[in-house]
Amino acid sequence: MTPAPGSFTAEEYATRLARAQAGMAKRNLSLLLLTIPADIAYFSGFLTRFWESPTRPWYLILPAAGQPVAVIPAIGHALMARTWVRDIRCWPAPDLADEGISLLADSLQEIAGYDGKVGVPMGHESHLRMPLDDWARLKRAAPAMSFISDDGIVSGLRMIKSRSEIAHIRTTCAIAARAFARVPEIAHAGVPLDQVFRRFQMLCLEEGADWVAYLAGAAGQGGYGDVISPADTRVLTRGDVLMLDTGLVKHGYFCDFDRNYSVAPPSDAVASAHQTLIEAAEAGFHAARPGATAADLFHAMQRVVGGRLDGGRFGHGVGLQLTEGCSLMPRDRTLLATGMVLALEPVITLPDGQIMVHEENIVIGVDRAEWLSPRAPRMIPVLEG
Repeated sequence: MTPAPGSFTAEEYATRLARAQAGMAKRNLSLLLLTIPADIAYFSGFLTRFWESPTRPWYLILPAAGQPVAVIPAIGHALMARTWVRDIRCWPAPDLADEGISLLADSLQEIAGYDGKVGVPMGHESHLRMPLDDWARLKRAAPAMSFISDDGIVSGLRMIKSRSEIAHIRTTCAIAARAFARVPEIAHAGVPLDQVFRRFQMLCLEEGADWVAYLAGAAGQGGYGDVISPADTRVLTRGDVLMLDTGLVKHGYFCDFDRNYSVAPPSDAVASAHQTLIEAAEAGFHAARPGATAADLFHAMQRVVGGRLDGGRFGHGVGLQLTEGCSLMPRDRTLLATGMVLALEPVITLPDGQIMVHEENIVIGVDRAEWLSPRAPRMIPVLEG
């Protein structure tokens, strides 16, 4: 068998399944029903860009005992067969009359019994990737089954990365770092921002990314106004601060960190803000250890940058999704544990109302954190003006 792209050993997937089954036993669940790309990839190794098409739904069933069952469109059989999943049930999709619902209902009842309890991820950041009409049809087709929350089994497992997952993320971070080091090749005064964005994605691919799923950024005099707008055609000018924030993917795993640059030597305010952001990330890093909370990391960084406490979060989990798991904000009391991969993302507001953001990736070790993204210099890098 040729392994599927990005897959791990069958033993690793078996361990993930066993942990999920232990969680099901504690909660008296008959099975878990998974529908989103990251959850399905986590338990199967099924990695494809075909998810960009919304036409077909895909399902993976994790029984309380036994092996996973894939209920998928026939177009995916060959790729799923390259994973460790052996029970693959297909329907010819698209089927506007019955988009796999009869096959799925029959499979659920075969595995769980007529009145089984089906756990479905329903918590924060989850969603159901199937038409709501089909969801209603499924419940009508299996009227005695209970469709209830998985009580965080899947998200809890995915939050703690294995050594193999951490190695993948470390590789992804290294690719992004090499691309960031080459930004002076593509960005200087007179270059349009949208051209910088396009060429930076090319650098990421040249350095080994499988694809660039996310690229955000900004440029403005003495800072920028937001960090999510698409690039426009305005040209970089002296005094601009350029920020690029990438979530490129390698073997299915994201990195998520950014770098700031000054076009020509920076003002004192920009230079000071950049150094403060570096110090804030370091404060978050030193606070990151097993037993600390997500809120503890927020407060450690907030004490450095100042400002209000209601400005959102200062980071999040990273893995098969760009953002997943806990949020580094005052209200998140999630306990940190060995194996968590986090983005530290402090924000500072400059005197003129502009902002600057800095982001690094770390992993929680046995007793302290480790940097996954190579640390940015304290002094903001200067681009040709």
